[in-house]
Amino acid sequence: MDTTPEETTTDPLMAALFALARGLPRQGPGSDATTRRLLAMAGPLPPQPRVLDVGCGPGRSALVLAEEAGAEVTALDLHGPFLRELDRAAVTRGLDHRIRTVRGSMADLPFADGGFDLVWAEGSAYNIGFDAALASWRRLLAPGGALVVTECEWATDAPSAPARAFWDGVYRLRTGEENTAAARSAGYTVTGRYPLPDSDWFDEYYTPLSERADAADPTAPAMPEAVAATRREIAMRREHGTDYQYTGYVLRP
Repeated sequence: MDTTPEETTTDPLMAALFALARGLPRQGPGSDATTRRLLAMAGPLPPQPRVLDVGCGPGRSALVLAEEAGAEVTALDLHGPFLRELDRAAVTRGLDHRIRTVRGSMADLPFADGGFDLVWAEGSAYNIGFDAALASWRRLLAPGGALVVTECEWATDAPSAPARAFWDGVYRLRTGEENTAAARSAGYTVTGRYPLPDSDWFDEYYTPLSERADAADPTAPAMPEAVAATRREIAMRREHGTDYQYTGYVLRP
């Protein structure tokens, strides 16, 4: 376990957003079922595969990978409280011998070349951008290894004006065809694509997050702004969710 003291942020809005997220099962769309689906698509894997979970958050994917693939998981995230949540969950489930948490930046991974059979990034690559993730993480893969990454992208060639305006202000989306082409240009073969079902957005992500926003303390610094931003995002998904999707990619060099 990384023993770095809990970090602080000087940005009140970010602090409020972290407070909203604390203790929630996920920090983005996903489900254990989707993790299992992508894991099956990434196989076959060696016995006790070495897995790097990049931007692991509170570690739902890491727990599935350790438990169901028998993986030795290195789980990396910049936010110390998420890692502590994962450490506690791993102990509770008897998986602490299989999961090692590391606090660090996905933009500067402190790992040797070829050290992992599987590099995994559910809902996190956007932090440095899809292209940068593909370029910088490829060196980490052992021969025969695979990169599994989920990316938010347009589900239509003609997204609505509100959806485009929203995403242009957050993270510029591309189509699945453009992301597939980008992966090939980065030297990968795309061996699988899996659009996440709409239930992955709400059952474990937006519904708990919405309940947390409803119960938030409106007197906490920047909390009204954090709650408003959260509600805008959820409303956008409800009203224009057919315009965009998260897609899992299974990539091999």
